[in-house]
Amino acid sequence: MIKLLLWDIDGTLLDFKAAEKAAIKNCFGIFGIGECTDEMVSVYSEINRRHWEALERNEITKKQVLTGRFREFFSLYGVDTSLAEAFNEEYQIRLGDTIVFFPFAKETVENLRGKVIQCAVTNGTKRAQTRKLGNSGLGELFDYIFISEDLGAEKPNREFFDRLLLQTGEYPKDEIMIVGDSLTGDMRGGNNAGIKTCFFNPSGVTDRRGAHIDYEIKSISEVPALLGIE
Repeated sequence: MIKLLLWDIDGTLLDFKAAEKAAIKNCFGIFGIGECTDEMVSVYSEINRRHWEALERNEITKKQVLTGRFREFFSLYGVDTSLAEAFNEEYQIRLGDTIVFFPFAKETVENLRGKVIQCAVTNGTKRAQTRKLGNSGLGELFDYIFISEDLGAEKPNREFFDRLLLQTGEYPKDEIMIVGDSLTGDMRGGNNAGIKTCFFNPSGVTDRRGAHIDYEIKSISEVPALLGIE
């Protein structure tokens, strides 16, 4: 029976793509650097994904992710790359302005409250995630919130999970499960920690990228049944 449930936030409970699109377009307006089209957002999103996956492989630092993605993006469209650091600072704030839940996400977390220990586990920046958790109301629902900046380790490194267990108390590995949308961060992180994994896969991704998956779901509403909770 699962007693400790680890929830990824972006792309699992909250629609990160919606927040990303709104934040970057807003920032383009704030900095007066023209229009950011939907096509440009798609290009940025791919650049961003590559940078975060490089961080998960311990190839670059988080600081290099946060500014490097915008430098690369700006260079493609003739935007002054020296704006990258200031742009990122504003972007972190704006990410928390747009809250879009995946269907049944908030209701599921509310339903499970008091029935299982629930933790937020995220590699997102503390500034963005604190604002996002506050504006969404999720911050009040979790028993623990674990942000990589506070733990000093990133998913999927085992240290991330070892350090959070120092705060929750030790649980047998078969009583811990992570729910997430990222094969490289959440599922591989669960594998590294030796805990159960639940892959949130609404789009039907078939390439597992070498990760072992215990459960796969298309809707967050499926999680209580996996835990034996109605």
